Amino acid sequence: MRESLVRKSDVSASTPIIAVTQAGLPEVLAGLGEAAASWCEVHDFTGKASTHQLVPGLNGEGAAVLFGVEESGLSHPFALGGLAKSLPAGDYSLADDFPDQEQAALGFALSAYRFERYVTPSGKSRRLAVSDDVDLGRIGVILDGVQLARDLINTPANDMGPEDLARAIEELFAANGGTGRVVVGKDLLTENFPMVHAVGRASSRAPRLADYTWGEEDAPKVTLVGKGVIFDTGGLNLKPGSSMALMKKDMGGAANVLGLASMIMAAKLPVRLRVIVPCVENAVSGNSFRPGDILQSRKGLSVEIGNTDAEGRLVLGDALALADEESPELLVDMATLTGAARVALGPDLPPFYTDDEELAEDIAVMAEAATDPLWRMPLWQPYMKYLDSKIADINHINTTGAGFAGSVTAALFLSRFVENAQSWVHFDIFGWTPAEKPGKPSGGEAQGIRCLFDLISDRFANK
Repeated sequence: MRESLVRKSDVSASTPIIAVTQAGLPEVLAGLGEAAASWCEVHDFTGKASTHQLVPGLNGEGAAVLFGVEESGLSHPFALGGLAKSLPAGDYSLADDFPDQEQAALGFALSAYRFERYVTPSGKSRRLAVSDDVDLGRIGVILDGVQLARDLINTPANDMGPEDLARAIEELFAANGGTGRVVVGKDLLTENFPMVHAVGRASSRAPRLADYTWGEEDAPKVTLVGKGVIFDTGGLNLKPGSSMALMKKDMGGAANVLGLASMIMAAKLPVRLRVIVPCVENAVSGNSFRPGDILQSRKGLSVEIGNTDAEGRLVLGDALALADEESPELLVDMATLTGAARVALGPDLPPFYTDDEELAEDIAVMAEAATDPLWRMPLWQPYMKYLDSKIADINHINTTGAGFAGSVTAALFLSRFVENAQSWVHFDIFGWTPAEKPGKPSGGEAQGIRCLFDLISDRFANK
């Protein structure tokens, strides 16, 4: 994606992209000449928002791309992204008066993403040349993080097992001067991660927990926890085939956390970053954990298992408990946790949960500014009773509320493992784009991390 953007000064020639409105199209065509006007008439191009037309240039020489915008500007900040795969291969540039060039460039690059690990690369290249006042350095940092998240999610589970995910974390931190360790297999029990072990023990690929840090030890502590379930069969509560088809994306929380970590380290933000990811496969075998089992947790809470297909909150519980022990200033967890979140808000609008009002307001403001949509949902304490258990400290799913508030009760369960962090926020993401949208190719998706990068940059840059 980064390669799809260049400086105007670095290309010898480029085709200009000119923003036009329906009302202003005749004036633009008058400047381009009769050939351009005739071309638009033949192709019925009227300047409608988000449509485009490649036309001959002045006196038939060169060419231009006309891109329709509303009278008030782009219909969507990333609307230009539609050109990233539809124009002929070549170099293009934004006309000097093109609205919001930085967002347009970001949208173009985000849309240019292709996952080509298993296919012959197309070889076709479309590049957008931007002016010197566009911050390509920061955009590049963002694009690299988004690409990492998308690539990890799109990789199938046969090539993205628990060991592979842990290795990706190790490689990212090693490349940036970070350090850490991975706790594997039965050592999870020795080191008190019993729920991580229980969820992952049925797989032929040993469960593990990756724990890595970067930055100055005395800098503000920012800790990211990601759900790293590389594939979820549902366990003994086996999913139907239709529900299992996309389960390679069940490590989307871990992938997004790593994308965000990549941004933080590349930008050298003044924080002490810690990333904790339980890497497991929820498989089926003779030693699978069962509905009705009672699991111990790192926090000391006993947990009754209501359904083995709700495994993500179990591994996150142990990971959050570990993260919480050092009282970070900001604790973020991300997980493809519940179908209930998608029922409530759909695939493109992830909910987040926090009891920190200032943090919630900052996230809402920055999510809108970054075109990275998020929506706050309530940690509604009266629903905690839905997690009551008669034989353990807590049940990990809602067994008494007739299936109500599934995303809320999942967040409430996680909240039981956090008590020392100064601020905590939980994101219940989908990690996938079902159908192509501006800035979002279909497939694995980064959600919330561009907003969080802006928030962490703003909150800790001056500390």
